[in-house]
Amino acid sequence: MSRRIGLKLTQDAPVADFEQVWRTADDAGFDHVWVMDHLASLGPDPARPVFDAWAMQAAMAALTTRVRIGCMVSGNSYRHPGMLAKLATTVDHLSGGRLELGIGAGWNEREHSMYGLDLGDVRTRMDRLEEALVVLRSLWTQPTTTFHGEHYRLTDAVAEPKPVQRPHPPIWIGGSGPRRTLRMVARYADAWNDTSSSPERIRELGDVLARHCEDVGRDPAEIRRTVQLRLREHDVADLPALVGAYAAVGVSEFVVVLPSEGDVRPHLDAVVDALPRLRSAG
Repeated sequence: MSRRIGLKLTQDAPVADFEQVWRTADDAGFDHVWVMDHLASLGPDPARPVFDAWAMQAAMAALTTRVRIGCMVSGNSYRHPGMLAKLATTVDHLSGGRLELGIGAGWNEREHSMYGLDLGDVRTRMDRLEEALVVLRSLWTQPTTTFHGEHYRLTDAVAEPKPVQRPHPPIWIGGSGPRRTLRMVARYADAWNDTSSSPERIRELGDVLARHCEDVGRDPAEIRRTVQLRLREHDVADLPALVGAYAAVGVSEFVVVLPSEGDVRPHLDAVVDALPRLRSAG
């Protein structure tokens, strides 16, 4: 069974490296290509370079012609869902309908503190994310949106134009919380993305997701199961076996995360060379 494979370059890299990854993904036959969404660098040094995720996606749209594009994932705590809906629609039009919308609740305390953003506790973040998902889907599909929730209030809000993709760009929800996150995946997502769980844990979480789907009256087969694989943690030579192990528990798509320090080209060339083996693994 052929697998869908994507590429992701995250932070601390010059614009030329991002462009190189995007163009290579487009030319070499990868299925999707990704950036990340943070206001300050992760890791011990927050002063390392980080570019804006949505400006980058607009550039991705202009510099590629075929590959699907997205952010893994946009932090809901950074933007009002009305702004996010408009950004996503703009990029969907710029790309000719190639956007994949990745979204998560947000988590990085340091950057929220830096910028005076309200992060909130886990329950607040999850409540806010669920409201945002309702708002996003309404803004993308309805003539006007009125929504009066605990965190967001919209009254006769107009969002035009609508996305190219109908009813809306595919929604990827990132996270692995079995109670709230996977229930939101069952209710709202087209794809579920996990960043670090083992194949065995993915199997367990997949069973949880299936139960949530049953509760909300949805076929779990409608939801694509996706995993990120970081080259900092795995050698390229080991990826086909790893992809096969994940494929055996229902994962259909993989995002290979390239190291951003130093010269990206050797890592990029190695993954391009491995692409046929990754597609056929499992």
